[in-house]
Amino acid sequence: MGSITAYWDDSFVVHEPPAGEFEAEWTGRLAKREPHPDRPERLLNVRAILRTELAEYVSWEPAPSATDEQLHRVHTADHVSEFEAFCAAGGGRLTAETGANEASARAARHAAGAAAAAATHALDAGLEDVPYACVRPSGHHAQPAQVDGFCFYNNAAVAAEEALLADAVDRVAIVDWDVHHGNGTQEVFYDRADVLTISLHNDHWSWDPEAHPQTGDVDEHGAGAGEGYNLNVPLPPGTGDEGYADAFDRLVEPVVEAFDPDLLVVSAGGDAGTVDPLGRNVLTKPGFEELGRRARRLAADATDGRLALIQEGGYQVSHLPYATLGTLEGVLGLDSDVEDPFAWLGEDVDSARRRIDEVTAHYDRWWPLD
Repeated sequence: MGSITAYWDDSFVVHEPPAGEFEAEWTGRLAKREPHPDRPERLLNVRAILRTELAEYVSWEPAPSATDEQLHRVHTADHVSEFEAFCAAGGGRLTAETGANEASARAARHAAGAAAAAATHALDAGLEDVPYACVRPSGHHAQPAQVDGFCFYNNAAVAAEEALLADAVDRVAIVDWDVHHGNGTQEVFYDRADVLTISLHNDHWSWDPEAHPQTGDVDEHGAGAGEGYNLNVPLPPGTGDEGYADAFDRLVEPVVEAFDPDLLVVSAGGDAGTVDPLGRNVLTKPGFEELGRRARRLAADATDGRLALIQEGGYQVSHLPYATLGTLEGVLGLDSDVEDPFAWLGEDVDSARRRIDEVTAHYDRWWPLD
């Protein structure tokens, strides 16, 4: 059973990208500006449902601010200083969909610091007390020298680099089930064999050739020493609980076990959920519960119980908390009595399995896959 230590800072809900037309900038064609999809209510609702439903299992700790040293292991010094100067000047839009305000630099520092603290905590506590970085902004799209996809600093990468400083850690596995490709995490570790990156995501390809040049397809499988250590699992729209379970059975679990990492970091996005406006997959709360159970079991089998969870996306402000609750209930091994009020879409199991067949056939040259 165990418990959860959640890392939090109030700056996470002061960061706010500019309003416009959903994630895009305002054109003036409409009557009302819409708040950006990455709005504070996302995380406020997550914290509220955890306090309501898991109060006896979740303790809250302050999220430290990442140091320059921690950030510079992942990002160029110019990237960090230019982003902070941009926020100090009042913020605005950095790319078509990514923006910041004067509070965003502090929030991003605390998000990265929370991820690093979660990694360190996981090494000491194991599955008796699993760390969860309840953070905003997300990080998995942030690349070494540029922002992307609502992300400024790559929290999962900062966590992995922090863990690799420990004498007991030689290898880290990052499993990313956010509905969008973890392109920034891929970019950071693309030519390295000490960090395995696996991203399960919608088959959305690049949304911006400059800010997001990576496609997320299987042919992006790492380079040099990292060849074979970057796995992309692009899933068709309509993939749900059974499809994700199949991907874990056939790809995630055998590869992570063969890699034999010393820490498992999960980029735990909730936007593969059934009603998310930025995704097209249909995971339900029970599906997220199963992902949480599988993450715990995989950590028990492969990492001596070292598991760290880091919040990524999820943009339906009512469903994200249910998805996150399900993930943490699964990690804790709880039988939930909280149902998913949005689980009304069926899934396309056949299309998902055909795609997983194709992905497995690509990666079996490097890993023991059926």
